Amino acid sequence: MLLDLFFIGLVITLYPLPIMAFVLVLSAPRGVWKGLVFILAWLACLVAVIAVVILLTGGEPPPPRSPPSNAAHAAKLAIGIGLVLYSEHRRRRRRDVPAFPGRTPDPAPAPAPAPPPSRSGSSGGGSLSSRMDQATAWSAAGLALLLQPWGMVGAGAATVVEADLSHSGSYLALLAFCVLATSSLLAMELYMVFAPDRAALALTNLRAWLSGHKDRAIVVSCLVLGLWLVGRSLYELTR
Repeated sequence: MLLDLFFIGLVITLYPLPIMAFVLVLSAPRGVWKGLVFILAWLACLVAVIAVVILLTGGEPPPPRSPPSNAAHAAKLAIGIGLVLYSEHRRRRRRDVPAFPGRTPDPAPAPAPAPPPSRSGSSGGGSLSSRMDQATAWSAAGLALLLQPWGMVGAGAATVVEADLSHSGSYLALLAFCVLATSSLLAMELYMVFAPDRAALALTNLRAWLSGHKDRAIVVSCLVLGLWLVGRSLYELTR
């Protein structure tokens, strides 16, 4: 259980979409406060999922090869297969972006008058930043709920079925999973608190880099975790 939780938590914390959104939250007015709300909502989702599983199991792992144990492994297998298929879907979508080698580009049209600048100083691609500038703390909490990688969290929940709360090590493992799955957000939040100027520049550069590499990162993370879950589940179901 510990190894599975570690691997799942690591992939969750490195997943690019929540990181990109969190950078926008931090860059908004009162971004540190909104970032804290985002983190608390993110943690609340993880804790709620773990609590539901523990309530269902009573804090005792099901016997090996029992129907509940097999159901948990089957759920992890299904999630793993789903992640592999989603990874392939994203890869094909990247590959199928139309390209026209050798085509002569159309003559450039006459430049249109520039639109008046928005109040936030951004336009076009900056519309999302403008909306984040106007977002409330409740919006940050809702964004954390929306961007939670629920498939990966579901894999973590299926792993928590094996937790034996009669041992303190299980409590530590669950706590470590929640902290690890949130560690990238915590690191950015603390960086913004203690070095706001440097953090603003570094996080802006991070988001720019992720904008050009997020598809590849999603493909790799979903594929690696999916294959891990498939392999582990098949081993547990067939041993």
